[in-house]
Amino acid sequence: MVRIGAHVDQTDPLASAAAKKAEAVQFFLGDPQGWKAPVLPENREAIRDSDVDVYVHAPYVVNVATSNNRIRIPSRKILAQQLDGAAKIGAKGLIVHGGHVLKKDDPQVGFDNWRKVFERMECPIPVLIENTAGGDNAMARMLERIARLWDALDGFDVGFCLDTCHAHAAGEDLADIVDRVRAITGRIDLVHCNDSRDAFGSGADRHANLGDGKIDPDLILKVVREAGAPVIVETPGDGQAADIAWLRDNL
Repeated sequence: MVRIGAHVDQTDPLASAAAKKAEAVQFFLGDPQGWKAPVLPENREAIRDSDVDVYVHAPYVVNVATSNNRIRIPSRKILAQQLDGAAKIGAKGLIVHGGHVLKKDDPQVGFDNWRKVFERMECPIPVLIENTAGGDNAMARMLERIARLWDALDGFDVGFCLDTCHAHAAGEDLADIVDRVRAITGRIDLVHCNDSRDAFGSGADRHANLGDGKIDPDLILKVVREAGAPVIVETPGDGQAADIAWLRDNL
């Protein structure tokens, strides 16, 4: 059985894990919409020494792909800071969105900018790039773009986080998504197991509790089974314990 957990508040992740019967947690180290340096939890030593698997999600503002220097340069800085902070609390990975380029830019600019990140940055723990739901200029929405990104990152140890809601919203069929992703990346390190409030191909990143959205529950289970990776639900908090229990009961 894979380890199953939830995205929780950073105030006391271990208490949240116990309340939700989670074997893993994911949280932010500070404001997910801000540029400030990460803030480590007060109980960081307990988190590091616990038997709960820990993942850190980088702020949403991070976009290392863009040609806009005012965004790309601080994105690289905060990504390095987040990696360092996540390593200090024993995180197994840092999840970061693939980002996007400007409308006028050739997508190759974004792929090249991603390569520069790994050429210049030490990675004390794995960076897990996550597929995203929308955006015509996104680096990691469609598998075609993800393939180009992985070509650009050839030679670097880069992980992948597969989000079921994002893939559904992007218009990627979940029935064979695991095989198609593995054919590109060679690996799936983490599954963000989320239902979607919106229709297939909508481009909308709006999560729902498992069974309450537009994704066939059997498809969600198929993805989790085939991926064989740890699972984090990023669903509405009141239903997370039930989502975790449902996954355990049905896998």
